Amino acid sequence: MASLFLQRARWSLQITRTPKSFAICFSTALPRRSRQSAITSQANSNLRSSQGNRHQGSPHRDDLQSTIRVTRACQTQQARAATTSAATSSPTHPASPTDRIQLSGEEAVRTDDLTSGLGDKPIVLDEQARQVDWARSFHGLSSEAFSKESAEALLAPIGLDDIEVKPDGIVYLPEIKYRRILNKAFGPGAWGLAPRGETIVTAKAVTREYALVALGRLVSVARGEQDYFSPEGIPTAVEGCKSNALMRCCKDLGVASELWDPRFIRKFIVEHAKEVWVEHQQTQKRRRIWMRKDDHVKYPFKIYTPPTQGSGRSNNAKY
Repeated sequence: MASLFLQRARWSLQITRTPKSFAICFSTALPRRSRQSAITSQANSNLRSSQGNRHQGSPHRDDLQSTIRVTRACQTQQARAATTSAATSSPTHPASPTDRIQLSGEEAVRTDDLTSGLGDKPIVLDEQARQVDWARSFHGLSSEAFSKESAEALLAPIGLDDIEVKPDGIVYLPEIKYRRILNKAFGPGAWGLAPRGETIVTAKAVTREYALVALGRLVSVARGEQDYFSPEGIPTAVEGCKSNALMRCCKDLGVASELWDPRFIRKFIVEHAKEVWVEHQQTQKRRRIWMRKDDHVKYPFKIYTPPTQGSGRSNNAKY
């Protein structure tokens, strides 16, 4: 009987040959040396026993089956030893999202997924500290009115030239105009938005709760939201969510309160807005949109004039 044993850092190969049998034992995880020596001795002992039985008149088939059983037993014991060794040597700390883990010869990669949340919970301050924890506190809410100058800046009527119209007919004030009004009322640096919760990312939208703080007092709390169309657009949606929360918080201060008045909206639409037919210059699809009367159609749309009756022109419009 001849036996050949090869060992490397991550695998081992044992080849055993007798006059009428041939056995191969391959392992990808090495057990302890003492355990491997015992397995090898047991395999050699079984081979000698089977060889003695062969000289006593046992058939060749029994000898070959015995060798196969020994080889399988060797592989099973080595696998168990490797599993025990890996379990005792594995780290106890949790794996990071970017760790690479080998599982059954296949590589599994964990990556950060923004749709599961951004993990940006507000910092919880010490309750004994003098600084106010705006993530939980309602400090200064309705304690006293703002000065007359600040109230006049907040409640001043908005200019008609500042109001915009969306294609679906919704009137709105750009978020930068809200920031200008707050800067005029309190001064730059005297107001801010404090997050009061973690950013929630759903399959199509981003939402987060914010608190508007002015002159060291809580003014209002509102939840902003913003839609997105691809994971790459989540950072931009987070910024839009903040602006949406600012607009909602300003309602409690009376900023641009006209835009929440149905009568004002209807009057503005009649006097300053119009509905026009437009055609997409690439797809030739046509639809109606709302816009200001003093505004013009922007690319990729252009003004479309429907043909008059009796002109003889065919109408192959795509709606």
